[in-house]
Amino acid sequence: MTTVEIIPIALGFDTCYVLKAGGVIAIDAGAPHKGKSFVRGLERAGIQPEEVKLIVLTHGHWDHIGSARDLKSLTGAELAMHELDVPCVEQSLTPLPPGVTRWGQVFIAIHKLFMPLIRVPSTNVEHVLGNDGLSLTAFGIPGRVLHTPGHSAGSVSVLLDGGEAFVGDLAMNKFPLRLSPGLPIFAEDLSTVVESWKVLLAEGATTIYPAHGKPFPVEVIRRAIGVYHA
Repeated sequence: MTTVEIIPIALGFDTCYVLKAGGVIAIDAGAPHKGKSFVRGLERAGIQPEEVKLIVLTHGHWDHIGSARDLKSLTGAELAMHELDVPCVEQSLTPLPPGVTRWGQVFIAIHKLFMPLIRVPSTNVEHVLGNDGLSLTAFGIPGRVLHTPGHSAGSVSVLLDGGEAFVGDLAMNKFPLRLSPGLPIFAEDLSTVVESWKVLLAEGATTIYPAHGKPFPVEVIRRAIGVYHA
């Protein structure tokens, strides 16, 4: 099996993951004005910006797409995103999902106070994905993009052949969002989040890489789903 090097790069509160094997791709573009942070992260890993050929955006929330235009300009990479969330990037939209826990509701209410200050530069998405996702083999990465809605309608995950799953906000593992790894505290539809996790489990996900927080074993999610259905 091809070995994939996984390089996390902090872009604001969001973690961008750079994957390197036969080629180089990135997952998520962080908050606005994080282009220099991205380049510094690449330099530390010994990767030239022009080596990055694809940037997969897991969903359309501002802290995941804010530097998409800058990262495209710096690397020459193309963007991939599900069609249902593409308007967020191409029309500079800044939607917020509802809280699905009490803390999630409070967090979103606080978040709304500073949303008027957030500006997402618009840019075009070259790979508009449908529900059938996208194979990454053409980009030198042994894996694929899967449609995993719930946090947003167009949320996607990158699942490598080795079982590593990069899930955006389909899970969270970072204070002040959560004190321990688990399901998201805000989502458009939590029941759809659970169904998406069933797909990832069936497809062989073993290690979860959330956009917020450190990776953790998929058994955490398996237990969370069991509690949700109890």
